Amino acid sequence: MVCAMANKNTGRRPRNPNAPTLSPEVYQKRLDEEQDRLQRIQQAYFQTGARAMIALEGYDAAGKGGVIRRMSSKLDPRSFRVWPIGAPTETERRQHYLQRFWLRVPEHGHIAVFDRSWYGRVLVERVEGLAPKRVWQRAYREINEFERQLVDDGIHVIKIFLKVTHKEQLRRLRERLEVPHKQWKLTHEDFRNRAKRAKYDKAVADMIMETSTDLASWHVIPADNKLYARLETLRRIADAASVNVNLKTAPLSGELRKLARRELGIKIKK
Repeated sequence: MVCAMANKNTGRRPRNPNAPTLSPEVYQKRLDEEQDRLQRIQQAYFQTGARAMIALEGYDAAGKGGVIRRMSSKLDPRSFRVWPIGAPTETERRQHYLQRFWLRVPEHGHIAVFDRSWYGRVLVERVEGLAPKRVWQRAYREINEFERQLVDDGIHVIKIFLKVTHKEQLRRLRERLEVPHKQWKLTHEDFRNRAKRAKYDKAVADMIMETSTDLASWHVIPADNKLYARLETLRRIADAASVNVNLKTAPLSGELRKLARRELGIKIKK
């Protein structure tokens, strides 16, 4: 759902005239609502043993970090884990590329977010020539089978791709160069990857076509407007994570009621 409200309070023109915009007041209200939903979902997962694996992909400077911060700020870290995925270690290079993700499958009641994911094989490894064509082409089938096994085991597999335009990406990279407290985000890969944007566009299109399945579909979210992208991402994650999950708060057990009455002198009504 696209929100097209103009930002009259700030008077700012949208950087991309086609990007959805919304006011700071509307943004904060909706952000609070989506964060509250995620809290309730996390509590339900803890009670029911449900699990979720969230693959967060996107172009450089698309806003993945901002989305993760808005998710994690309200969730209990005891059952919520963020896995930043970079280049494999020497040990991981000697193993099947999916093994390090099997090792990070969340236990019952937990939610795991992958900042970059198992799709590196068909994105960066393909574009950078780190995997031969026959290897990354085979990976589409391997990934679909991997996700099918996760879903068959009761895991919610949620896949998000944040899509930022070439022009907006350039503006954000320039901002990172010019603003001191944002310079830490820059790496040499940001510049190398941008030079290969056309190749990444093709790899992303192929990835979505080959791996968006009935069991684990892709959610492609326009991200030129960061506020919109954050809200839409949290909304879609909450929608997908709550499928077939009982979100009603479980009543206190009889044992806890007895303990409260005996130890605290408090009688809990049913």
